[in-house]
Amino acid sequence: MRMGGIRAALVAAGLLGLTAAAFSQRFGGFRGFTSDAAESEFPANAEFHFLRVEYNDAGGNRGFGFGSRRGRASGWWGQDWPDADEHFTKGVQRLTRIDAGNPQHVSLKDEKLFDYPWIYATQTGYWELSDQETSQLREFLLRGGFIMTDDFWDQNGSQEWEVFTEAMNRVLPGQPITDIGLDDSVMHVLYDIQQKDLMFIPGSRHLCGGGRVCQPPGTKSAWRAMYDPKNRMVVSVNFDTDIGDAWEFADVPYYPEGMTTLAYHYGINYLIYSITH
Repeated sequence: MRMGGIRAALVAAGLLGLTAAAFSQRFGGFRGFTSDAAESEFPANAEFHFLRVEYNDAGGNRGFGFGSRRGRASGWWGQDWPDADEHFTKGVQRLTRIDAGNPQHVSLKDEKLFDYPWIYATQTGYWELSDQETSQLREFLLRGGFIMTDDFWDQNGSQEWEVFTEAMNRVLPGQPITDIGLDDSVMHVLYDIQQKDLMFIPGSRHLCGGGRVCQPPGTKSAWRAMYDPKNRMVVSVNFDTDIGDAWEFADVPYYPEGMTTLAYHYGINYLIYSITH
């Protein structure tokens, strides 16, 4: 796997505080539908690219139209794309010395997957991984890759947790899903994530009047992980929370700045961990 050189080259530097206002300097409001073309400011060639994975979902790649304010995709994999990907990449550029380029998305069945040390999958309560996807994801993780999973829920009688765990039990049989301990190095590799930070990060749909956050009844945010046989974290499991929306709406005044900041802390910690451990 072409990951060793990447880990050796990428080292994070000291960071300045992240604010939504900083992002609004570049990303200004609704811009209408765009295609898959990357923003021109993101270089085509870089050491790190945000990699969103496409997967077969339980609806057979259902078409649900717009996945974010600017993009549409046929499948749940595209939720919040491309805004979340571009905003997080902009954060990586500004807040670290990682050489970050234009975001990408590829199928879990594509051999290009092995060119990336860190990948992102959303709405994983809806995926329905084929044997080929399961096998390739297992190979990716055992070679040293890392996947961040996000935005799946336990509400209104949904079976999203069961769908997710069934797939991951096939990907990494015998490896449990456990809560991330506050003493785990991923919680301190760059930002210090503390007990107070183990909170619900809302999607835009969870914002009530007056800027209040209304967490869906019956949900309880959990920060979990899976480890490989060498005890290296290879899967982050962000359940009953919506980091992708916090990235996507980093440029809008009504989304809570503190929630965007926390979402960046988690995402960047996962990224730095993946390329240094």
